[in-house]
Amino acid sequence: MRLVIKVGSHVLTENGTIAKERMLSLVTLIADLRKAGYEVVLVSSGAVAAGYTQLPIERSSVANRQALAAIGQPLLMKMYQEKFARFSLLCSQVLLSADVFDSRRKTAHAKEAVETLLSNNVVPIINENDTVSIDELVFGDNDRLSAHVAHYFDAKMLVILSDIDALYDKDPNCYSDAVVRPVVSEISEAELCAEHTPNNEFATGGIVTKLQSADFLMQHGREMFLASGFDLDDVRAFLLEKEHRGGTLFTPNSEKR
Repeated sequence: MRLVIKVGSHVLTENGTIAKERMLSLVTLIADLRKAGYEVVLVSSGAVAAGYTQLPIERSSVANRQALAAIGQPLLMKMYQEKFARFSLLCSQVLLSADVFDSRRKTAHAKEAVETLLSNNVVPIINENDTVSIDELVFGDNDRLSAHVAHYFDAKMLVILSDIDALYDKDPNCYSDAVVRPVVSEISEAELCAEHTPNNEFATGGIVTKLQSADFLMQHGREMFLASGFDLDDVRAFLLEKEHRGGTLFTPNSEKR
């Protein structure tokens, strides 16, 4: 079974630097999933944050964020390489731009590259090419990128690990009686069009982009699982123990696994 796992900037960063222990926990999860027979493609944010650790310049301008991404991307990959090496695993960098999915030929070439990496037991680590992708830095995010990767690269499921641990029936930050919606098979137009609410200085998404990603995948007959990236117990239980303890499963047929 092929999975795409997406991890956001808020999970990977803490106090303006890369959260190395959380990164190691993520890499350990991927190693365990591979042992269990999963093929895993990782979509990772964090390049801008990694760049900021070396050059702490103002981040609101597109040009500065592009520069930080250029500095941070190789640093981020070096950290991943060191951690995957603990499990005798190779990882690889795959930088994509949005137009890859606008052309069948480009999509086919990108998919072939990922297929070759997977067939050689290499973990592909995908990110938007932030240095040249201006629109992504201003309007987009890796949630939607990861949904396209999952669909066009034939993954059964996208797993988003986030500071948002599930979809609730109302905002849990405002309502103490908010409850988790464990399984969702339909998302309303109002939810899909709500205002974006990124939670930290390096993030570009929020719950809305995750819902848009889930809706895109459900329309194409695929599933998405949203869970905490700070505590991986829920995603471990769901994927490795087949127990749905926490998080939200978005599925087109509304059937629990």
